[in-house]
Amino acid sequence: MKPHASAPAVSILFAGLFLCAPLHAADVSVAVAANFTAPMQKIAEAFEKDTGHKLVLSFGSTGKFYAQIKNGAPFEVLFAADDETPARLEREGASVEGTRFTYAIGKLVLWSKQPGLVDDQGEILRKGTFERLAIADPKLAPYGAAAMQTLTRLGLADSLAGKFVQGENIGQTYQFAATQNAQLGFVALSQVYADGRITEGSAWIVPGELYEPIRQDALILAKGKDKPAAAELLNYLRGETATNIIRAYGYEL
Repeated sequence: MKPHASAPAVSILFAGLFLCAPLHAADVSVAVAANFTAPMQKIAEAFEKDTGHKLVLSFGSTGKFYAQIKNGAPFEVLFAADDETPARLEREGASVEGTRFTYAIGKLVLWSKQPGLVDDQGEILRKGTFERLAIADPKLAPYGAAAMQTLTRLGLADSLAGKFVQGENIGQTYQFAATQNAQLGFVALSQVYADGRITEGSAWIVPGELYEPIRQDALILAKGKDKPAAAELLNYLRGETATNIIRAYGYEL
C-alpha cells in the first residue's frame, strides 16, 4: 500500500486548488460509504451553508463504488469505508495524487432494536438465543469483514453461520436489524449512535482488538481533478465543524 501523502504536501495541493476556486457555487458529485450517511448529510448541509457549494451525494458499498468508478461513473470525490480501496484507485491512476487521507476510524457494534436483548459484553452471541444475525457482505463491506473477524476471534463463526442474513452493504444490514427481520445485526456505530449515546434498542460496542482498524479514507477522483470545490470539500473535512460532527457519531479521528 502506498503511504499517505504528508500533511504539508496535501495542504499545499489543497491550498493551490482553493486559491483557484471560482467565485460562483459548484456542485460536487460524491460517493459516500453507507456507514457515513448520517454525518455526511449534516456535513453537506453545513458545507453548502458555509461555502455555497452543493454536494450531490450517493450512498452505497465501497466495493460497488470501486467498480462504478472504474467503469466511468461521474463521481468526483470518494468517501470510502476502508483505506484499501482508495489506495488501489490511487495506484491505478484513478485519483488525484496526494489527496488521500483518513477522515474517520469506524467502530463496529452488535445492535438490536429490542431494548435489553443485547448485553454489554456480547454474551448473547454465545447463548445463541436469536434466530437471525445480520452481517454485511464481507467481500464488499469493510464492516462485514470486521464482523467476520470478530466472530472468528470469538470462535463463533462456524456455529452461527446458519443464522446469518447478509446485506449488500452496511445500510441494508442496518435495515434488516431496524425492521427486526434479524433480531441482531453487526452495524456501524454511527448508525445507532448520536450525541454520546446509543439512540435506541440495545448494543455491545465491539472491542477494537477483535477486528482490524476500520480506517476510512477519502480522496479526489480523476473526474474531480479540475474541480476546486472538490478540494475545498476535503479541506472542510479537516475543520472544526466537520470533525465535531464526525465525533458526534462515534467515530475516532
